[in-house]
Amino acid sequence: MPDTSSAGLPVVLIPGLNCSARLYAEQIPPLWRFGPVTVADHRRDDTMAAIARRILAAAPPRFALAGLSMGGYIAFEIMRQAPQRVAKLALLDTGARPEAPEQTERRRPAMEKAKSGRFAEVAEESFFFFVHPDRYGDAALKAVVLAMAEETGAQTYLRHQQAIMARPDSRRGLAAIACPTLVLVGEQDKGTPPELSREIAAGIPGSRLVIIPDSGHLSTLEQPQAVNQALVDWMAS
Repeated sequence: MPDTSSAGLPVVLIPGLNCSARLYAEQIPPLWRFGPVTVADHRRDDTMAAIARRILAAAPPRFALAGLSMGGYIAFEIMRQAPQRVAKLALLDTGARPEAPEQTERRRPAMEKAKSGRFAEVAEESFFFFVHPDRYGDAALKAVVLAMAEETGAQTYLRHQQAIMARPDSRRGLAAIACPTLVLVGEQDKGTPPELSREIAAGIPGSRLVIIPDSGHLSTLEQPQAVNQALVDWMAS
């Protein structure tokens, strides 16, 4: 049963790049036991600051906040803008470092494909980067990943890439995060490897680090039961 100290606490979930509300389909029911759950609309802006402002404008006065990958970058920005409104923080498969030049160079070919009408290829190729190798043949999982990309679309993808490339260094603010914080990552995450989560957890006082076995970057979809358990424990703490 949920801990009564968190009963009624709203939860705001932020998706990642090329991700829609489907990213959290398995997490919403267990989190809903603690309070109303909202999946934030992160599609309309091209800077972290603007995305965070829009989410805050629509969010409850005080809430628990979780973000995966780019959603984690946005969560860091929300913590800079309105830390007093975040009662609990969960950072899933993300990193606190700014963009490196070599990362930007790797993004550009996919961005050019999206600009030239080949966004479906981008979504197809990203599947094999996102998930654990054991899931490469998982048709159901691939269908979800491709559906999320279709739901967000090429223009959102390009806006998000601009925001990601210009994101600030969040490491300098880690020590100031005072709310109960979960840091979670798939053990085989290639996009934001476990060492980035270890760095975050080491920087946030009292945070809890959870590494999910047999999972790549999309831990909420790849290992939902293990992620759900970690999130329930986080909400109940």
